Amino acid sequence: MTNSEEPKRFGLENQVRRNPHPDFNKVENSRPKFDFEKEWTYTQIPNKDWKIGSGANDSSWKNHKKIEIDPYGEGRNPIDNYKTLISAVVPRPIGFVSTISKEGVRNLAPFSYFTVVNHDPPIFTIGFSGGRGNPKDSCKNILDTEELTINIISEWFVEAANYCAINSPIDVDEWKLAGLTPLESTKVKPQHVAESAFSVEGKLIASHEWKSKSDPTRATGTLCIIEGVNFHVREDVINKELNNLDILKLKPVSRLGGITYARTVDGYEKPRPDFDKEIAKDEVKELLQ
Repeated sequence: MTNSEEPKRFGLENQVRRNPHPDFNKVENSRPKFDFEKEWTYTQIPNKDWKIGSGANDSSWKNHKKIEIDPYGEGRNPIDNYKTLISAVVPRPIGFVSTISKEGVRNLAPFSYFTVVNHDPPIFTIGFSGGRGNPKDSCKNILDTEELTINIISEWFVEAANYCAINSPIDVDEWKLAGLTPLESTKVKPQHVAESAFSVEGKLIASHEWKSKSDPTRATGTLCIIEGVNFHVREDVINKELNNLDILKLKPVSRLGGITYARTVDGYEKPRPDFDKEIAKDEVKELLQ
């Protein structure tokens, strides 16, 4: 599972060489077993006594200089940018997208070029490798039908979700391969994933095709802007008083670089500062003089 549903027939996966292990099963078997008992906990923020204007909580960054990388520099392959970006912009949420083709074939695939960008109306973005003329299955279905569902991936079905990144032909139904359970949607045709604790029925608002900087005649990606028109939330996961989801029960999975996923098992809280209150402090006034 990767950015934009690992290009099924577009050659990117072969160029990326994402899996660094000659024998993945051997490496996997050498690691500690998954800890099912580990649950969400709160810790203190790294420096609970941080002072206004004091900057980073650790000065070791001063021991290293930054190097400059021109994404369009001579000899730099777009694959280099891909590897850099997916390992730097982390963790990324994963959009598990369900679509149906014009011919009625279902498709289910994960994407980590995905996020929410607005709440009124609810707006989501999904990025796909490949242009409109040579789109991935999910992208083609969205452009053709303008409908989809987006499902959040949790720990209890990550293996099945990952399998849906398989480079199968367009007429293959990934639901069957993964063994996941489809639920009928209300406002769109594509079904949503029963195993997912939070699903969104969505409709396409707009799309934009990206062209290569080195070869403007070649389309390299498609951005889809989606409006969420209906939500489905598992009853025990939503906090009805606050209208938010309980992360202890949601157990979301995020995407890192390569073939790496991350759990969300601990965090810390810190209120946002209020300028009207902060400006009354002498130390803040001094910093702004």
